[in-house]
Amino acid sequence: MSTDTPGIDPLMALRAPLDPACDVYLTGPVFLDIIFTGLDSAPVRGTESWARGMGSSPGGVANMATALARLGLRTALAAAFGDDHYGEYCWDALEQGEGIDLSMSHTVPGWHSPVTVSMAYEGERTMVSHGHEAPLPGGAAVPGRDFPRCPPRARAAIASLVPGRSEPWVASAAGNGARIFADVGWDETGRWDLDALPDLAHCEAFLPNAQEAMLYTATDCPRAAAHALAERVPLAVVTLGAEGAYAVDGRTGAHAAVPAIQVEALDPTGAGDVFVAGFVTGTLADWPLADRLAFAGLTAALSVQEFGGSLSAPGWAEVAAWWQRIGACEGQDPAALERYAFLEELLPAAARSWPLRRAVPTIGFRR
Repeated sequence: MSTDTPGIDPLMALRAPLDPACDVYLTGPVFLDIIFTGLDSAPVRGTESWARGMGSSPGGVANMATALARLGLRTALAAAFGDDHYGEYCWDALEQGEGIDLSMSHTVPGWHSPVTVSMAYEGERTMVSHGHEAPLPGGAAVPGRDFPRCPPRARAAIASLVPGRSEPWVASAAGNGARIFADVGWDETGRWDLDALPDLAHCEAFLPNAQEAMLYTATDCPRAAAHALAERVPLAVVTLGAEGAYAVDGRTGAHAAVPAIQVEALDPTGAGDVFVAGFVTGTLADWPLADRLAFAGLTAALSVQEFGGSLSAPGWAEVAAWWQRIGACEGQDPAALERYAFLEELLPAAARSWPLRRAVPTIGFRR
């Protein structure tokens, strides 16, 4: 963990001697992300564009792992790493820099790290990626996300659902007591069939965006989609972009809507991962549903004000600085501030000054 982040453990009051050592387990591919910022427009064919800023960081599943670790959750990641300098850099950044448990990860001899180049401009980003599937230890050529098949005992695990495919580790983790939180990508088949997501049956919470939710439920309203999804999973959370998020607890019938915090977005890369990390944190800490949504939205809003995926994931220092700053600003809506009053009991009394800027890691500097 970064040394300037207050040591807040959001689960401190709930921990017991026989609890799992791991709060959240993840598996998936780790990329080296190279991020260019300060572009005035998209690159034009046949020309050379110069960016005013650049950063490097672990990406892919590392975005989610970093976001969780910075919020104080004990995070374990199982992933394949290349034995090139990129892989060494990513391993060190995650294990030493963020305190993520990589004991279930492995280095693959002769395999190079996947790479993504991201260009941020006009509040959006364009990405180009390259990589090859990582073999399992022993040489079986299968995607790195299938590793390992026997996850550790954990409070929670995070999965990315893919139509028509079941990941054996998801059922194993759920059977071992983990609460499964899942998002989903675009259905390239165009069927949008919930029955084609077999691992949904193991999920505690499902967090699609509004378009995905409406397509999967054949509804024309995100809130109606959330209620329909809550018939399939205990917790349905639909993200609404600039309009916030809406959630339904299928067990109690409770629902909550929280508007988004209006910020000037520099780079949205990783914001969805940060939102999920914030919601997982609040859920494991047993916060009220509306507080979980508000916290998830706040962390995502803080992340888009910086560039990069894992680079921009906020910790408690950023949350505390935002709360201190927003409370001191004149003209604030008291009702809007009350939505985040639950932070008072969590945050340190003093915070660093605003704005906050994380150091931007790069490759090649010698300590």
